[in-house]
Amino acid sequence: MEDDVTIRDDVTIRDGVTIRPAVPEDAAELGRICYEAFAAIADAHRFPRDFPSPEVAAGLMSSMLGRSGFFGVVAESKGRLVGSNFLDERSAIAGVGPITVDPAAQDGSVGRALMEAVLARAEERQAPGVRLVQVAYHNRSFALYAKLGFAVREPLACLQGRPPRLELPGYGVRPATEADREACDALCRELHGKDRSGELADAIAAGSALAVERGGELRGYSTGLAFFAHSVARENEALEALICSATELGGPGILVPARNAELLGFCLAHGLRVVQLMTLMTRGWYREPAGAYLCSIKY
Repeated sequence: MEDDVTIRDDVTIRDGVTIRPAVPEDAAELGRICYEAFAAIADAHRFPRDFPSPEVAAGLMSSMLGRSGFFGVVAESKGRLVGSNFLDERSAIAGVGPITVDPAAQDGSVGRALMEAVLARAEERQAPGVRLVQVAYHNRSFALYAKLGFAVREPLACLQGRPPRLELPGYGVRPATEADREACDALCRELHGKDRSGELADAIAAGSALAVERGGELRGYSTGLAFFAHSVARENEALEALICSATELGGPGILVPARNAELLGFCLAHGLRVVQLMTLMTRGWYREPAGAYLCSIKY
């Protein structure tokens, strides 16, 4: 910690800004801040807004504050909430976000203080790595994350549109069940070096998880074709089958690694469109993934 930071009883004070653990009662105000913060940035750069309303953003905040596996902090200044940040701790690698700062309190030290709080939490829990996905047009956030030790790993294309209703010969997609967890985790470890078992377990419980098979062999899985979900597959065709099985793409869309020209080309050729470009950034342990995959907005 820097000299201008003091800590007492889970409360950090830096440059007059108080950082404390988030509680469920904060959800409504954090939702308003989250909506207005992302709307202000998107509007300034003439991109679509991430959330359609403050109520939707508040629902996201409530879902994270009301369940295990998520750690949240808020920033207060002069007695009012001015921002928040979250750490997804459901799997070995921790995922940061969403981080939001009230437009009236931006360009100060709030964002850095919120980032330092979740990074300290990750270090305390001895997470081998921390990852996030950054909006490519937002230069200030990119500079902040780079200063904090995050490295650029992958350009991502956020795609939206109606999924192609195609059948890929030999591939079958079905709902994933608890009986699939071990095989899905093993596949993720083989291709990415770490599993995402906690996220997969939640998706199976929620009914959003999918498994793709060929010849009776598991070739990939998805926690959902959506902004907050990830997918892992041995080959592009298996991932294409997962995409084609979706009735819609949830939220702002899916995050396709832009260097995977074959997969990106398939999506664009079948009517999906690029909404925006984003950047996967990592700090700590990282191994170049094998196979085909889709990021979540966490990583």
